[in-house]
Amino acid sequence: MPDMPAIIDQRQHPLADGSALAWASAWGEDAVGPFVDIAFGEVTQRLRWIPPGAFLMGSPADEEGRDSDEGPQHRVTLTRGFWMFDTPCTRDLWLAVMGNDPSRKGSDLACPVDSVSWDDCQTFLARIEALSPGLALALPTEAQWEYACRAGTTTARYGNIGEIAWYDGDDATDGSHPVATKMANAWGLHDTLGNVREWCHDRFADYSAGEAVNPRVEHSDADGTAGRVVRGGSWVDYARSVRAAFRNRSAPGCRYDDVGFRAVRVPD
Repeated sequence: MPDMPAIIDQRQHPLADGSALAWASAWGEDAVGPFVDIAFGEVTQRLRWIPPGAFLMGSPADEEGRDSDEGPQHRVTLTRGFWMFDTPCTRDLWLAVMGNDPSRKGSDLACPVDSVSWDDCQTFLARIEALSPGLALALPTEAQWEYACRAGTTTARYGNIGEIAWYDGDDATDGSHPVATKMANAWGLHDTLGNVREWCHDRFADYSAGEAVNPRVEHSDADGTAGRVVRGGSWVDYARSVRAAFRNRSAPGCRYDDVGFRAVRVPD
């Protein structure tokens, strides 16, 4: 299957007509593209615009470190753009929203929150909605996450691993690092690879070979313990796990000191 770049059109986005977003504390456009900020107390989180497009999801058979569950590589089309946290949720953002900090790793409040379960993330997102009605944040689908991480690239990583990710290599440490201290991808997202793994919305499922449009693997009360997708690798992982196509699973109630999350918002 040939490489297929993402369809990128940053000119069409919710800010293009100059309209303000009621839930945003600031908004604008810079050299990377459109952004909006949300604020809770003294803490501000930036979201970057991820344009709609298509990409090849998964890894080719010859990618170094590949696992069999990363294939078959298949075309995915996302018909709607979305806003995405430009970093994993930090400890200080979680503290501002939830009033506590469950993290067991990280040197300061600028580090990603960790030791939060998939279920905990749902509580956090509901709390944010209560504080800012209409914001409607969610965990990204697995397809949204990989598409955003790749940012138009088709290689295992969007850059040199030492420049873009905290992982168990040259920078090996016993914990996470402050966010946005490594190079961002082309869409302005930091730490999609390394630092902490990130929860996605989807229940873990095998890929199908056919083309998918806006794929989303739902879950029900009956499968409340079924594995949810985690992505991106972490500070404790070797390089083979710090790739755009790497995927793993965990039960929604589990908490790990190298797993966090970032949120998205799909415009109405």
